[in-house]
Amino acid sequence: MHAMLNTAIKAARRAGQIINRASLDLDGIQVSEKQRNNFVTNVDQACETAIIEILQAAYPQHAILAEESGRSAQLSDHVWIIDPLDGTTNFIHGFPYYCVSIALAQRGIVTQAVIYDPTRNDLYTASRGSGAFLNNRRLRVSSRAKLAETLLGTGFAFHDPKNLNGYLALYGRINAQCASVRRSGAAALDLANVAAGRLDGFFEQGIYSWDMAAGSLLIVEAGGLAGNYTGEPDFLERGEIVAANPKLYAQMVKVLKPHSGTQREANQNV
Repeated sequence: MHAMLNTAIKAARRAGQIINRASLDLDGIQVSEKQRNNFVTNVDQACETAIIEILQAAYPQHAILAEESGRSAQLSDHVWIIDPLDGTTNFIHGFPYYCVSIALAQRGIVTQAVIYDPTRNDLYTASRGSGAFLNNRRLRVSSRAKLAETLLGTGFAFHDPKNLNGYLALYGRINAQCASVRRSGAAALDLANVAAGRLDGFFEQGIYSWDMAAGSLLIVEAGGLAGNYTGEPDFLERGEIVAANPKLYAQMVKVLKPHSGTQREANQNV
């Protein structure tokens, strides 16, 4: 296995230990609000510190882009993109749907991905060109070809209420064309579930690169496609993503295209 992937796995598991330990005493967690309905805890910060320590010990010359600490000043072709705890609101409430997400981008292309679900001890991994795996079992995206039969995942960054109506309009349009939509509150884990074929597709706007970098590689390596709402590959820069198997991807892009670029404030360059 690739040495860089092994290092990311070690970091993700260390963070998972911190999360699982903290989940035994939810009342002891310190919570603060970064912005409306956008929470951070001392657990997020402890996980991020632990992850960065492991990555920097192995690769001191690599740059870091992480949710809580932002981007390191270091200039490098290698950038680790980290979400130490995706699904913080779920975690605070003891709702067991959250994960650790770590990706490595080389010259803007994601080449290594790890998503770790500590509540289930599920480890999703991918290296560019080598397939995607869940606990060493090869993953494939679902084979459903009709949008009307699909179970889709979505997310919605609701710290800005003015975006609510646009989101609800889009939700109404896509909900009318598929079997059902889930909004589970952890985009990285939703993307991992698309790679595993449990969700047929996923879409979200106003989403950061650390929420989607690892998941996007898992999906591509599992035979799916990931892009922005117009179907182009610059989703990390655009802050929006649609992901599915190739047949569904084209159908979803058709519905999502008119809504592209309507929530630019959350864009985050890699």
